[in-house]
Parts: sequence; structure tokens; C-alpha cells
Amino acid sequence: MSERIDDAALVERFSYIRIDHDTKHLYRGWLEERLLINRCDDCARFHHPPKPICPSCWSSSLTPTQVSGRGVIHLTILLHQGPPAPDVDYAKGPHPVVSIELEEQEALRFTSTVIDCPLEDVRIGLPVELAWIDRFGAPFPVFRPRETS
Repeated sequence: MSERIDDAALVERFSYIRIDHDTKHLYRGWLEERLLINRCDDCARFHHPPKPICPSCWSSSLTPTQVSGRGVIHLTILLHQGPPAPDVDYAKGPHPVVSIELEEQEALRFTSTVIDCPLEDVRIGLPVELAWIDRFGAPFPVFRPRETS
């Protein structure tokens, strides 16, 4: 587990992302390579992106909770252009962006990209698992195909 950093250092570490009080726990989790999703203490529903209240029961009692990172691709798009990012080269072909439905709860989704997978194999329903890459000098969550047996 990484050493706890203060809010100012967190904002500096992720200078390319807008971090606020509602999202700081998500990005602190990234530094520990843990995917933390807010879970309501009252109704037990997960919700993402982070918000100050539960969209199901309106409770403000929320706890950032680690999820498994396992799920299936729910939606996929191919970007042919976009902002520069490490390991993204639009000249070599489109870049996959996927929305993963996480196994913890129906309709709980997290958006990122897929690695270690030929572009023609990126499809809706593909079982995936969480992986981490370095992006702009910090851990960044991505997904890779997972073995199913």
C-alpha cells in the first residue's frame, strides 16, 4: 500500500485530471493500484462516477470500496483521433475505448481501454479483468481479456 498523500500532492500527481472532494478517493486508490468505487452504506448500491449522494436512495453515507475489476465489455468504440496519451498512436490504427460492466452489480460500469487484445477481438460480452499501466507517471486502470473456464 502506498503512503497516504495529501490532497495537494494528489492533484499534482494527476495534473491532467480534474480532482475534487468527490473523486479524490478514486484517484488515491489508483496510486495503490486498487479500483475504488463508492458504495452506499445505507442501500449497499455501488455507483460510478463518484457523486456526493447515492443516486438510488439519496444517502450521503458513502464508502469508497475496492471492486474485483472483473466484468464484461458492455460498450466499445474505436477512436480514430483524440488527445495525445502515452501508448496511444492513432497513426497505427484506432484506439479502443470500452465501458466495462463490473461483476459486483448490474449496470455498474467503468470506462477505460483494453490491452493485450487484438482489435478484432474487442467485442461486447468479452470477459475482462483489471490491469494497470503507467500513464503520465502514475498508475492507470485498463482491462485485458480474462481466461474463462
